[in-house]
This record gives sequence, C-alpha cells and structure tokens, in this order.
Amino acid sequence: MKRVLGLICQLVVSVLPGASGQAISQASARPPSLKARAEAALSVIRGTLKVTGLEQPVNVLRDRWGVAHIYARSQHDLFFAQGFVAAQDRLFQMELWKRSGQGRLAEILGPSALLRDINARLLSYHGDMKAEYESYSPDTQEILEAFTAGINAYIASRMSDGRGLPLEFQLAGFKPEPWKPADCLNRMAAFSMTGNAFGELEHAQALNAVDTDFASQLFGFDPPVKLDPAPGADLAGFSPALLRNLVGSDTRIGFSKGPAEGSNNWTVSGKLTRSGKPLLANDPHRVIAEPSLRYMVHLVAPGWDVIGAGEPGLPGVALGHNQNIAWGFTIFGLDQQDLYVEDLNPSDPSQYKSAEGWKNMQVRKETFGIRGGPNVQVDLKSTRHGPVLWEDGKRALALHWVGSEPGTAGYLGSLAVDRAQNWQAFEAAMPRWKVPSENIVYADRDGNIGEHSAGLAPLRTNWTGLLPVPGGGGYEWSGFVPTAELPHQFNPAAGFVATANHKMIPENYPYKVGYVWAPPFRFQRITQVLKQAQSGDKLDVDALQRLQSDVLSLPALRLIALLRTEPGKEETGAAATLLLQWNGELDRDSAAAALYEVWLRVVTQETIALNVPPTVQSIAEDWDPYQLANFLDAPGRQGRDAQVEMLRKSLDDSRKEMERLQGPDPAKWSWGELHKVRFRHPLDQTPDAAAILDPGPVVRPGDEYTVNATGFPAESFDQVSGASYRQILDLADWDHSVAVNVPGQSGQPGSPHYSDLLPLWSEGKYFPLVYSREAVEKEATDRLVLEP
Repeated sequence: MKRVLGLICQLVVSVLPGASGQAISQASARPPSLKARAEAALSVIRGTLKVTGLEQPVNVLRDRWGVAHIYARSQHDLFFAQGFVAAQDRLFQMELWKRSGQGRLAEILGPSALLRDINARLLSYHGDMKAEYESYSPDTQEILEAFTAGINAYIASRMSDGRGLPLEFQLAGFKPEPWKPADCLNRMAAFSMTGNAFGELEHAQALNAVDTDFASQLFGFDPPVKLDPAPGADLAGFSPALLRNLVGSDTRIGFSKGPAEGSNNWTVSGKLTRSGKPLLANDPHRVIAEPSLRYMVHLVAPGWDVIGAGEPGLPGVALGHNQNIAWGFTIFGLDQQDLYVEDLNPSDPSQYKSAEGWKNMQVRKETFGIRGGPNVQVDLKSTRHGPVLWEDGKRALALHWVGSEPGTAGYLGSLAVDRAQNWQAFEAAMPRWKVPSENIVYADRDGNIGEHSAGLAPLRTNWTGLLPVPGGGGYEWSGFVPTAELPHQFNPAAGFVATANHKMIPENYPYKVGYVWAPPFRFQRITQVLKQAQSGDKLDVDALQRLQSDVLSLPALRLIALLRTEPGKEETGAAATLLLQWNGELDRDSAAAALYEVWLRVVTQETIALNVPPTVQSIAEDWDPYQLANFLDAPGRQGRDAQVEMLRKSLDDSRKEMERLQGPDPAKWSWGELHKVRFRHPLDQTPDAAAILDPGPVVRPGDEYTVNATGFPAESFDQVSGASYRQILDLADWDHSVAVNVPGQSGQPGSPHYSDLLPLWSEGKYFPLVYSREAVEKEATDRLVLEP
C-alpha cells in the first residue's frame, strides 16, 4: 500500500498545473534516505560477474531463504567463491571480526577499544605456521588462500564498479582492507568458549573472604572438589575485574553516536524414528545480534558436497551434513586456561622468578592506531607460560592457554569433518578439532549414531586448575588428554545421544578436565522427550521441531515443589495460587511465567542474603536455579524457619514487583511483554539508523534453562542469547531436512534477506534445507555466474 501511495503522489506532482520547478528541484536536492542508500549499495546476486582470480566459471544459486548454493569445478574455485559470496552478504561483519582478532578496533572506534586491542594481540598465535596450517587439514593453507582471495576480489569489485562501499562502511566512515590467510587464524573467535581464567580469579576472590570449605560450596563444583590454593600462593587482590577488557570476538562491537555460551544437540537412531533412519538436531546458543553469528552455505565441487552453517569469516561448514554423515555440536566445558602468578624481581620488574633464577620477560613492541588521535606504542610482555595480562610491579598474571598451541583457531577443524564419509573418518578428524571444545553428535546414512566430546584438554597432575598457581615451578602441563580418552560413544543401547553443555565426563573420570558445567535441566528435558520414543511414540522432523521449541521449565517445577512443602501449605494469596496452579510452561502469554521469572530473581537474591556472608554475596549473584534449589533444600545457615519466612516474603515482594511492572491485574500480566528480543546492529547508534538496522522487538517464550533457550542478563529480561541457528537433519532424505538462521542470511540493510527469517524463527518454524541439485533448482530465486 505504501508503494502504491508513493506512485500516486509522484503522479500528482507531475501533472499539477503550475507545479514549480523549484519544488521539484528541492525534492531532488534532498539527500537520499538511509533506506534508499542501503538499497543502492546492495550486492549484485543475479546475472554474470567477471572476477579476477577464478580458474573456471562458478554457479551461485541463492534459494528463496537467501542460502547460497555454490557449484564449482575445483576446490580452489569453490573456496574462492565462498569468500566472494560471504563477503557479498556479510563484509562489514567480517571486517569487524577480522579487526577484533588482529587487535585493530581502535583504528575505527577510537581510544575506548585500545585495551581490547592490546589483549587481542597478546593472545595472537606466534608459533610454527606449518604445524598450524596442517593441524586442521593437509590442505588448509591453500583453502585459506583461495577463500581470502575471493574476499579480496569482492572488495576490489566494490571499489571499482561505481557503486562504492556497502552502506555500513559509509556510515562507519572507514574502508575494508584486504585479507590474508592468517586473518582466519583468529584466536579471539573462540577465546570466550575456552575457560576458565575469569573463574580462577573469582575463586581467588572468594578465598580471600571466606574459608576454603564455604568457598568451594559456593561454586558447586562437579565432581565435588575443594579449592586447592598452592602453599604460599599470594592471591590477595585478585578478582575478575583485572581482566575486564579480555573479551572474545563474539562480544558486541558498538559504534558511538558519532561516526555474552550454551547449546542443545541430539542424534536419534532409526530404531526410534518413523523413517527408520537417524535424525540429528542442533541449535547452538550464542549471542543474538544483527547480523546473525552464523552464515549458511552449500559447497559443491569435486570432493565436496556439504551444507550447513559456520562463521562468515571462515571457509567450510562448521555444522551440517555432507552426502553421508551429519553432525552438530554443543560446548564441552573443558578448562583450557591457567593463570600463573609470576613473582617479579624487586630491583628489575622486567624479570620474573623461575626455578633457574630470574628470567627476562619477552617484550614485543606493537604500534596501535587510534581513530582521532596519534598512534600508541605498547610493550607486550610474556613469560615462559604465556602473555602477561596484568602486573602491579610485584606480581604479574601470565596466561597459559591452548590458543598458543598449533591448530587452535576456532572451528577450522571442521575442514576435516566436512569430508568425512563414515564413523571411522569422523573419528580420525576428532583430534583436529581442538577449539572450541565441543560435544559433537554424529549420524550417518547407514544408520549409525554416535558422539565424541573433543577439544584440547591440558593434563594437570597435581592441581585442579581452579586457582592461579605460582609461576616459579611445580605446576606445569604435562601434555594433553588423548582424544580417544575423552568421552565418546557409538550406537548406544538407548537409541539416542543428547548433550546440552551438561557434565559429560563419567564418574571417577581420571583426568582433571573441568568442574563447571551447565545445569542439567535442558539435557533432562530432552531426555524425557526422547525416551518416549522408546515406548513406541516414534519421532520425525516435526517432533524434533516441537522439542527445539519446548519451554517446559524443570527448574520452575522443582522450585514450585518447595512452595508446596513450605509456605504453600498456608499461603493462599494470589501470587502463591498463580504459581501453584501453573504447569511450568514459560509461554509468552503466561502470567504465571512472568511472576515465576520475577520471583526467581527475587528468591535468588534473598536466599543469597540469608545464606551467604556479605563479603562474597556479589560473587554468588549469578547463581543458577540448580545451585539455588540445592541451597533451599538444605536448612541454611539461619535455620529452616528463617528460610520458610524468606520464601513467603520473596513471593510477596515478587507480586509487588509484577504490579509495578505490569499493573495490579494478574490477568494482564505476560511473560512475553517482559521478555523481548531486539537484534542490535553495531551501527544502531548512528542517527536515524536503528529503524532500518535493528529488527524487532519480538516477544519471546522460555528462558536460559528451557530447551528453547532464551537467556537474558541480570539487569533486564530482554533476550540476549539463544539459538540463532537451528537445524534438523533427516538422514532418510536430505531434502526433508529443515533449518532457520535469524534474523536473516544477509547482513546488508535493504536486502530482502536481512530479516526475512525472523517471523519463522519467532514462531518456532523452519524452512527446507534443500540439498539435491533438483531441489535447489526448484527453490532458486537468484542465479549468479562468476566468470574468470
């Protein structure tokens, strides 16, 4: 309708008698709107483009959901075209990702990004490059050379074809720079998923305030273990705040007004499915943003026929399927970092103590460009353990982490998995998958299913890795846990394997690989549903779609059970009644769900106040419902009567808070109105830009602990994390597989695929993940030929 009215208005202006040329000239002199500029800057995705660097023509068919299916005649041309096509859709996002890993954000953001840049360069890889490339697959270097050449060809084409830069670069006021293969070896891409330097400092902070027993209880380690400070260790003053500028490349990069990990997966044997063939589902949980973290693509060439999703700045497909196997992943919570407290020489703080005496720190001088200011030169220091992240003249904290090892750029191990055609080849690829550590589920067309929890796991023989340790000696890694000895299973008797970031290691596992896992609620709910198929209720793609959208809250049911046994016996108020009569479904239109989420926040705070000494209450602020329920099940420091009174008070406080938020009538309360998602673009602070850059807001169901995970921060109820990408893969017929990637495939404002998948995702729906050439041809809407 708006378009029709616009045409009518244009017609009226053109035929009005006496219409002055002045009015028309004023209209034409107006600068084009952001929407018009965005549309004018869109990539060419139809027709034929001449591209220097290709060896033979490549066909790119985009389907009606924006997924590019790339058909090439050689591996070189396939990855060259993948780089070119990904840049067409996501160049600005890719440029920020690259700069985040290079430590060059301050050049475009100004001084506020300098400390982040310093840490990125401190953590960059400086080891053997031959070993680095060969770790992922024997042909990684040539793949990266082709991929980055394709990105550069697209950048060159934009600079020479008269259309200029994509809109985002126009708004941000800088130009993209050419890529090198080493740019894809970005260590910051997976840093935030390696753990646990921040945890070590938090544990030290607790030990400085309370005794070892209580501090250990506070964190709920699994397997149960006591914090083990090294004899004579000086942990005074340590807290996570010391490393506040150490963040991964998935942390939001925001431009000023001037120019946060969880997942679900499961694989089901044909014994439990309607088709008699396996099904595999995966929905990785990461930051929710615009553009989507994931980029979907289909790669076809001799030796390649793989479809799925990955990060746009990397070649290949991280999760998906090829001709014969399917796979997906969730984070496996290995502890892949250790902090070392280096004692500094009082007469020369550039030296640190070792078993052999004082050693000189290695110093690398780096120059940082600063937007709007002069360059800054910084000395980047390291010890034998790794980069120095903090020092106070007496002590320094050095980080030993797996990112200093060859082959630890995030997700590039998928280059080997992409070409595996059976369980044996899949298993052979697992040692190449080092970072991030993942629980990788598997299924194949022959009917097999399995799982392997993979990643580089340091061997610690005499300490847990839960606290910083002295750097002077006695606390060194002695290699890594063999991949074959990490948890794995093949064709289990249960007929399925499910993982949800929960504890995967068995009881009495001999290696100290980790003690902190996601609460088991999502895993338990998935298992409940899948077990129903064992008694005859067979599964299909539709059933797994419903499971990925499931919002039954097991922690809510457990906590409400406590109300039934304590204050619920006598409490008959509206708040208690609403919760006690509720089914535990966190639906967006549910009043009880809204009250529960407010109550969960209140009762957590009040339980901490009742049971935790004031000196460590700030550390316990992020307690999850599992830890909360465990404390509520116990009498508590103040006794059972005080705990019952606290529960009653928390209910009353929650009712008052709901009345403040949504009024006095519970019939008008709604979880969805509290719990919305907004897809924020890095440039949304640019004047007038948010309207075209930020899709949403959209009301949401669920929370962090439901299968449909919709996590939110402590300061609001707005969703900031969850499953931006979902896949359900049908090994009976690949063309019956489905997927969704929110908000859309394209990161170009003005593209029809910028946010077209948001309505599907919001309603728990999917689109067909077409795979066969015949099915792709039927759904293709944009055909592009890239010619040499």
